[in-house]
Parts: sequence; structure tokens; C-alpha cells
Amino acid sequence: MSIEHLDVVIVGAGLSGIGAAYRLQTELPGKSYTILEARSNSGGTWDLFKYPGIRSDSDMFTLGYPFRPWTDAKAIADGPSILRYVRDTARENGIDQKIRYNQKVVAASWSSETATWTATIASGDRIHVLTCNFLYLCSGYYSYDAGYTPDFPGLETFGGTVVHPQFWPEDLDYADKKVVVIGSGATAVTLVPTMSRTAEHVTMLQRSPSYILSLPSSDKIADSVRKILPDKLAHSIVRWKSVLINLGFYQLCRRSPARAKKILRLAAKRQLPQDVPLDPHFTPTYDPWDQRLCVVPDGDLFKALRSGKASIETDTIDTFTETGIRLSSGTELEADIIVTATGLKMEACGGMTIEVDGEAVTLGERYVYKGMMISGVPNFALCVGYTNASWTLRADLTSMYVCRLLSEMEKRGHTTCVPQVNEDMDQRPILDLASGYVMRAVEQFPKQGSKSPWNMRQNYILDRLHSTLGNLEDHMEFSGPASLTPASVGKPSGRVTR
Repeated sequence: MSIEHLDVVIVGAGLSGIGAAYRLQTELPGKSYTILEARSNSGGTWDLFKYPGIRSDSDMFTLGYPFRPWTDAKAIADGPSILRYVRDTARENGIDQKIRYNQKVVAASWSSETATWTATIASGDRIHVLTCNFLYLCSGYYSYDAGYTPDFPGLETFGGTVVHPQFWPEDLDYADKKVVVIGSGATAVTLVPTMSRTAEHVTMLQRSPSYILSLPSSDKIADSVRKILPDKLAHSIVRWKSVLINLGFYQLCRRSPARAKKILRLAAKRQLPQDVPLDPHFTPTYDPWDQRLCVVPDGDLFKALRSGKASIETDTIDTFTETGIRLSSGTELEADIIVTATGLKMEACGGMTIEVDGEAVTLGERYVYKGMMISGVPNFALCVGYTNASWTLRADLTSMYVCRLLSEMEKRGHTTCVPQVNEDMDQRPILDLASGYVMRAVEQFPKQGSKSPWNMRQNYILDRLHSTLGNLEDHMEFSGPASLTPASVGKPSGRVTR
């Protein structure tokens, strides 16, 4: 029985995977490819999460694809609209016909002798393999099978319902119920105003606050531009407007954190009711963008607090009780439903094992190359978005670079490309954030270095120039059929720093 072989295998049929497929079939139409999706539906994050009010935390002019204009009215869109947009993009370009569902890649093994990857795929109780020349992972960086929930004392004594947002029950009725949402991140600030519309009361319980930025859900400038210009031109102009504004504010936060803190705190204070103090509820101890900023469209969180249907507590948990939560301060929070919006469980490469010429690859011992490849691992790329901007900006650059790399290899007659480290560098986590979900999993992921091309810039403009015009041979070894040799280990040295 022959084994199926493809030029490229894309892993993941979410926002990134659909975008990667579009770039591949548009720029390299002669390449054969498929998308392997572990779940039974496309859409990734936007299909998985079903919690009330789920929405983007980036504007859709940058979270959307540059090749398919976002035409809906809201710039900060709800989850179902984004899912529809992703699936429509796939269907309109025939990409939906390339997706194979319930195909989880559990292992990938590279052979330098044949210059191919062998992917081991689990489909229900069946295990099968296929081979490819290039493996491109668009599976994100968190586990779809489990979220993160701390070991809460007394959790088993609570008599109500406990829900993690990643696994929201379709039949959960919270109307006229008392709800406590544990967390202060993007999920929590989305849930609180949405649930407060029908719940009796919603309390946001946070151990420490986050920076919260209120933005209009609609973009008036974008609306004006779209009225007078063709869709694609208008989309490009508005996209670049958003890129420049977001990048400018990020640079302000990093270069002048004291000024940025003042701006963010003043903006929050203006929207708070008098009985909700800025300190401690909206005064984080870290600098802006040490962790992601939380966006609230049209100030909906502040509106919920002003309405009296929502409140906020900044404290730690002493124990769960039969009727709710007792805080370290002694305050008792009554609850019928407790939502643990406590974060994601990160998972590198979708949990698959990776081997190069029979040697297991320990990702924590490798460097990430140009934010998209791994030192010592041939013909392999992974998609990791920005932490300071929308995911799709970097995802699309990565796909464009992969296409450029494959095209150049074909022109030169090369079959293998592998980034190699030949210098000592300090190391940092691949995601340059101090968030708990990042720090808990830092050893599972390749590191970024202190020098180019091993560092991950948070700058779309520079990355775009390097992705489209940069030197392809920078720390990259190419070889052809006549000169194939086993890839070197490529393990980094140096100390881990933050």
C-alpha cells in the first residue's frame, strides 16, 4: 500500500491555517497541499469558544485577512461573525475542499535521506501516515483539550455550577442568577458585561487588575473611507491606519510607561462610578504591555459597573464554600454559578512529538528563527502571532515568507532548508509577556534570542520589510538531493532571561 505524499501539509484549519492555504495556492499554485484539522469543524478558536459575548480583542481590519476586506459594520466583532468570515473565505477560495477533519497529527519525523516529513495521524481509533516536503503548523499555542484552572481550596464543597469558558455548556441558564467570574483578562471583561444583562448580579473577582482600554466598536474613519473608496483600497488604508496607531501606542507604552499608565488610568477613572475606586481595582502593578491590554468595546464593562448589575472585587480566595467564595479579607461572595476565567493551557506544536533523523527534538532547547522556524529543524514552520497587535498580522507575514522560501528553493533546485545557530546568545521566552499562562509553559517552547534573526520583534512594519525583502540565506542552510546530510542538533546555549 503506497503512502500519500504532498508538497505541503498545513496543520490547523483556523484563522491562520485558512490564510496560509490562500497564500500557498495563490503564490505557488503548482504545489499540492492539504489542511489537517484535529477537530470536526473549521474555525479554530472561533469555533471552539462559545461563551457569552465572545468577540475579538483586536480590530477586524488587522485581525481580518489583507486579501479579503472586512465589510461588517463593527470593527470589534463578535465571535459568530468572525467564524462566518473565516469559513466564507475558505469556501470562496475552494480551501474548504482541502480540509481533512478529525485528523490529529501526533508525531512528525524528518528524514534527511529522503528530504521528507512523515506525519503520524490519529483519526478516531485509526492511525495512518502521510509524507510531505514541508510541514507548516498553524495550530496556535494553546491546548484545545484543556483550559487552566488553579487548585482552588474547597472547590468540591461548592453547591452550585462551576464553568470554564473554554467548555461553556450550551444549556447553562444564568438568568436571574448570582454569578462570580474569576479572572481579569480578556475573557473575564467580556463575560461580565454580557452576563450582567440577564443575571441578577455578576461579580468580577480578580487577584490583580489588568490595564483596560475602552474603544468604540465601530470605526468612524473606516466607515467614511469605505463609503467613497472600493473595498480593497479602503481595507488597505484602514488596515495601515490601525497598524500605525496600535504600533505607536505600543511604543509609547514601552518607551514611556509612566505616561502610558497615566493615560490608561485617567481614561478608566472617567468611566467608573463613584463607589468603585481606581485603586486597587484598575491599578496594575506592572507596566503596560508587560501583559496584554484588555479592550472593552464602547466601555461596556464600565457601563455594567455603573448600572449596579456588576461589581468588582480585588482580593485572593481563602476557600470556596457551599454557597460561594470566602475571600482572604473575610468578605463572602454568594454565587449560583462560578466562572473560572483563569486562562489557557499552553501547548507547543499541538502536542505532537518531533524527530529529526531519529533524534527527538526538545523544543525548549531550540531557538525560534524569524519568529516562524526552529533551529536545527528542516523544512518546518510554525505560525505565532503578535502579542502587541492582532494575530493575523504576523500570521500572514509568516505564510508569505514560507511561500517565498519554497519558491526560492524550487528555483535553485534545493530540497532542504534548515536554520542553524552558530553563536551564543541570551534567551527569552518566545512570547515576550509576563502573563501567568506564558510563564507556566515557558520550558515547552523554543526560545527567542537576543540577536537577529533569533529575536521576535513586535513591529509589523519592520517584519513586513524583512519578510518580503530580507535575505533568505541569513543563518539558513540549503541543500539539494546530491548534498543531503543529517541536520545538526542546533541546540542553543546561554542563560534564560526575561
